Amino acid sequence: MDYRIEHDSMGEVKVPADRYWAAQTQRSHENFRIGEGIEIMPREITKAFGVLKKAAALANHELRPEKMTDKKLAAIVKACDEVMSGVLNDHFPLVVWQTGSGTQSNMNANEVIANRGNEIAGEKILHPNDDINMSQSSNDTFPTAMHISAVVAIEDKLIPAVQTLIDTFIRLEKENEGIVKCGRTHLQDATPIKFSQEISGWRSSLERDVELLKASLKPLSELALGGTAVGTGLNAPKGFDKLVAEKVTEITGKKFVTSENKFHALTSKDEIVFAHGAVKALACDMMKIANDVRWLASGPRDGLGEIFIPENEPGSSIMPGKVNPTQCEAVTMVAVQVMGNDVAIGMAATQGNFELNVFMPVCIYNFLQSARLLAEAIVSFNNNCAVGIKANKEKMDHNLQNSLMLVTALNPYIGYENAAKTAKKAYKDNISLRQACIELGFLTPEKFDEVFHPEQMV
Repeated sequence: MDYRIEHDSMGEVKVPADRYWAAQTQRSHENFRIGEGIEIMPREITKAFGVLKKAAALANHELRPEKMTDKKLAAIVKACDEVMSGVLNDHFPLVVWQTGSGTQSNMNANEVIANRGNEIAGEKILHPNDDINMSQSSNDTFPTAMHISAVVAIEDKLIPAVQTLIDTFIRLEKENEGIVKCGRTHLQDATPIKFSQEISGWRSSLERDVELLKASLKPLSELALGGTAVGTGLNAPKGFDKLVAEKVTEITGKKFVTSENKFHALTSKDEIVFAHGAVKALACDMMKIANDVRWLASGPRDGLGEIFIPENEPGSSIMPGKVNPTQCEAVTMVAVQVMGNDVAIGMAATQGNFELNVFMPVCIYNFLQSARLLAEAIVSFNNNCAVGIKANKEKMDHNLQNSLMLVTALNPYIGYENAAKTAKKAYKDNISLRQACIELGFLTPEKFDEVFHPEQMV
């Protein structure tokens, strides 16, 4: 492999000749071989650095034109656009398990943008620290990248995925409006419910989750950029924080503002914890929905069997003809991962010592993994399972008619205790509720038929 010599404040370093990174990235690449090639810094963070470095250059150009010249700005902007597009992803090799402030990923961005910018300009006019990192510190850029990437993940990936499933449930509600089935509580038979009502519970849960996710966006829209090293804004020109937030807004098309208190912004991860709480709530609801679907589809003969779901692939290497609810299983595994990630994020957020949190890479790594996995699992569940849900009307009606909890309709006429005796006799003697009630002398056949209408219990 061909190398070139780069240097930093600690001396010279050999760097692969075909890479835009420089000495500090190379040192991190060599010193942190932990999860190498697998657990690299999320590409959402790489893109967010492209956004914030471009925004910073534009703000510096307005506030410090003598330092951020037109020529420098043009080269930086083009390099940042390439970072945002993903074409330079191979030049961002660093793993999550590095310095807890994300300093090395910040320098990775500075070095790549500087070297690529110099190549674009055709001369060496950009320095990683003096120009690309102008008016910034790793301590305010990394938390800014965290918030930008989190907002984008929620708005552009997670919420649209949930809305797709909501739309599917809305359609299924309309299609199944007239079907009455047995309700269930404690995994035991309960009073009747319309299948459309059951689906509406799934739909409403997801709608509430979207509300919670949207509520988390406002705190995430506050950026630490401008706080520099410890929150005081040292080396940043007056007004830089507000102006750079405006530039981020222009670049992303999403509303961002500067954090009112940079001391909080650098050391606290409250906003990420709160937002991931909404992500976790969605995971909990998806766990419940996926479990409901696989319970209702269980069988096909010896389970509940009240719905049919798409049969996508063989389910067993030994049992011919077996088909399993695999999309439900994928969703529930993802939900468990999200819940585990929530613990890691909560623990990471406690590590704000004095003026800086030093668990930021693992915090955002878990957050973005949750958002990405959950969005993709929901889309997969929708496309490969939910859209094909069909009611097994005959099985639903059979189960409904056999349900002992229909006796609840008799409470106003024979009282709770007599209704309980009726249900127990029907169960013990394996007879219908009608026969049990008549044999016990609680109602005449005519009166029973007059008052007993399961379809009216919904």
